[in-house]
Amino acid sequence: MNKISIGVDLGGTNLRIAAVDEQGALVEKVTLGTKVSLGRDHVIDDMCDAIQRMSEKYGNSSALLGIGIGVPGIIDMQTGLLRESPNLPGWANYPVRAEIERRLKTIVILENDANVAAFGEKWLGAAKDFSDVAMLTLGTGVGGGLVLGGTIWRGANGMAGEWGHATVEPAGHPCGCGNQGCLEQYASATAVVRMAREAIASNGGSALARAAHSDPEFSAKSIYNLAIQGDEDARRIFRYVGRCLGILLSTLVNSLNLPIYVIGGGVASAWEAFSPSIFEELRRRSLVYAATAPYDPLAIKQGASALIEAGPGAKTIITRALLGSDAGLYGAARLPMVAEARR
Repeated sequence: MNKISIGVDLGGTNLRIAAVDEQGALVEKVTLGTKVSLGRDHVIDDMCDAIQRMSEKYGNSSALLGIGIGVPGIIDMQTGLLRESPNLPGWANYPVRAEIERRLKTIVILENDANVAAFGEKWLGAAKDFSDVAMLTLGTGVGGGLVLGGTIWRGANGMAGEWGHATVEPAGHPCGCGNQGCLEQYASATAVVRMAREAIASNGGSALARAAHSDPEFSAKSIYNLAIQGDEDARRIFRYVGRCLGILLSTLVNSLNLPIYVIGGGVASAWEAFSPSIFEELRRRSLVYAATAPYDPLAIKQGASALIEAGPGAKTIITRALLGSDAGLYGAARLPMVAEARR
C-alpha cells in the first residue's frame, strides 16, 4: 500500500494543505485564504476540515503516516504553544497543537514554518545534496530555518533561526516584534511595498506612484516588474533588500560556515533584482565568504575580499530555493515520514 503524509503550511495570507507520498510526489494540494480577521478558531476549523477531507479521500487507498504542520512564529515545542506570531495577530500564547489535535482526534507534528521550508529544500530542493543548510524565507514576513546533520536544529526552546528579527538597521523601522530595524522590515513583501510608498511620498510623479494609483493590488511583484523594466526607484528598493540580506548572511556565514544558504519565499522570485547586492555585501563584510566564494571574475574586491583570495576546497553557496512556495508543504509532510522511520 502506498504511504502518504499530509503537510500543512499556515501562512499569514494563505493556508495550504497537501498529500505527499514517500518519494516526494505531490498527490493533491488545496489552497485556501487564511481568514485571520475571523479569528484563530475559524482558521483552525478551516484547516482541520481540509485535513479531514483529504484523510478520508485517501484513507482507503494509502496508509497515512501522519500530519505535519508549519506555523509562523515562535513555538514552544514541548507544549505546542504558539508564543508569538507577528503575522498572526491575536494568536499569542494560543495552544495551537492541542486545538488541532482536539479537532482531529489524532497526534500532529507542529513546527515553525521556516524550519519546514528548510527541511523541504533539504529533502527535494536546492540543498538535497547537503546535510547542513540555513534558509531564509521572504514572504509576508521573514523566517529562518536551520538543518544540521539532516535534522532541524531548534535550539534550547525550539526558537532557533529567528533571523527575520535580527537587526540590520539599529535605528531602523519599528517591527511588530518590539524591536526596530529587523530584517523583516527590509526584505519581506510587506517591507517592499512600504518602502515603495515611502518613495512615492517623496516623488509623487514617479513610475511607482503611477503604478500604485492604477493598480488596486499594488504589490511587491508590481514593484519588481518596474525594477526589471529599468525604473530606478524600484531598482533602488531591491538593491536595499539585497544589502540587508547580505548584512544578515555575512553574520550567518561567519558564524556557521555552512556549505549552502538558501533563499526562498515569494520575494525570492525577484532574485535577479536583489541578489547582486547580496554578493557585494558578502564579499565586503565576510572574511569567511571571501575565502570560500565561488570564482567570479567580475567581482569587485573591497573590504574582506580585498584581504584574502578564495582558496581551494568547499565553496560557500548562496542560492535561491527550487521548490518555490511548496517548500514548506514538502517539509511539513516530511516530518511524519522521518518520525515513522525513527520508531
